[in-house]
Amino acid sequence: MAELASHPVGHPLRSGVAGFGTDGIRGRVGAQLSPALAMQVGFWCGQVLPPSGPVLIGMDSRCSGPMLVAALTAGLTAAGREVWTLGVCPTPAIPGAIRRLGAAGGLMVSASHNPPHDNGIKVFGASGAKLSRGQQQAIEAGLQGVGPAGGFGGNGVVHDRQELLADYQRALVASVLGRRLDGCSIVLDLCWGAATACGEAVFRALGAKLTVLHGQPDGERINVGCGSTHLEPLRRAVLDQGASMGFAFDGDADRMLAVDGRGRVVDGDQILYLWGTSLLAEGQLPANRIVATVMSNLGFERAWQAKGGVLERTAVGDQYVHQAMEQMGAGLGGEQSGHILSARHGMSGDGLLTALQVATLLHRSGQSLAGWMDSSFQPYPQILVNVTVPDRQRRQQWQQCEPLRLAVDAAEAAMDGCGRVLVRASGTEPLLRVMVEADDQKLVDHWASQLAREAELHLNAA
Repeated sequence: MAELASHPVGHPLRSGVAGFGTDGIRGRVGAQLSPALAMQVGFWCGQVLPPSGPVLIGMDSRCSGPMLVAALTAGLTAAGREVWTLGVCPTPAIPGAIRRLGAAGGLMVSASHNPPHDNGIKVFGASGAKLSRGQQQAIEAGLQGVGPAGGFGGNGVVHDRQELLADYQRALVASVLGRRLDGCSIVLDLCWGAATACGEAVFRALGAKLTVLHGQPDGERINVGCGSTHLEPLRRAVLDQGASMGFAFDGDADRMLAVDGRGRVVDGDQILYLWGTSLLAEGQLPANRIVATVMSNLGFERAWQAKGGVLERTAVGDQYVHQAMEQMGAGLGGEQSGHILSARHGMSGDGLLTALQVATLLHRSGQSLAGWMDSSFQPYPQILVNVTVPDRQRRQQWQQCEPLRLAVDAAEAAMDGCGRVLVRASGTEPLLRVMVEADDQKLVDHWASQLAREAELHLNAA
């Protein structure tokens, strides 16, 4: 990556620029993501976002966050934009503030569940939703020097607005409609990340009896052996404390996974099924429809259909779930990874809000999360294997690899309608994800191993 001094604002970087994935730009700081690139992203966001209103910027706890916020701010102010910085905050605080304040848009500096040495930039438009593909392409064109030239926009101004986090906290408490958690024993794993900004405070405000893990912001330990990608510390704490339930968040707190009182993992499919069942009983779920992704478990789909529900599937990414929910008027959607969107609550993936909804609904009903899980669906055995494929073209165009394609066909024929195979390239990492699920564990084990071997052998061949 070229040095910042070689690329003054308005003169875009012409090489080495990562495109926008389903969740913005993400990569290793100093390699895929540099201050030079961040400044250019800020500048071109300033050109693409609506011209009136401030642009908000938040970050998680990573050590590289302040540097990247400063670079983004430099680019935005060079484009003549007014910038409001919120400091460390959960990602959903940004779209919520955009909508409340009528802002032009916002950026979140976070690499979500990635390790501490990574970081990323998520961009939200004036509606609080992720940018449209057209807007993403306009920013990419500016970065690559193939779009309209962007000129110096004057000297923008910067304001520290960390007090806006209090508005987000109040909105979280208000979202549960007066339900309380008095005396309810809950464990929170805040992941050393963005959830530390207010996660403990909102649960205590509702009367929960809390045990808090990894509860301070620590950019060197964010996501390391904790949070929604490493659930064992939460599981142990729930069992040791005899807690009713536990919730773990990722680095920017836009998603959540839970553990019940028996130590069982409650993933996004289970949350959708259980929350959806509650909404269905109340007549609050339009057309009995839930929107999920191609990764959601087949057992979930069939159990939901047995209730008279409709399950719509999208590509992986909350952006696609959001779009489908808007198009279909759906009330609830999300991903197996714990990224849940509720139309009633602003359509922003919000791990803290989802945890509060689950906890207060259960506490009000007098039912435990373990009891709720006992009435849930039985998931089909499912294995997801990540195969490292450094060559991006081979990874993205894996269907052109005939041996792998034939192996997928053979797997699907062997499962004979009682299972499925999904192969897809990661949008943020050099990985090919191979997922196999079926009602027979032996079939799943065999074909997951076989397909991973075929991918490793043929996609990484010299």
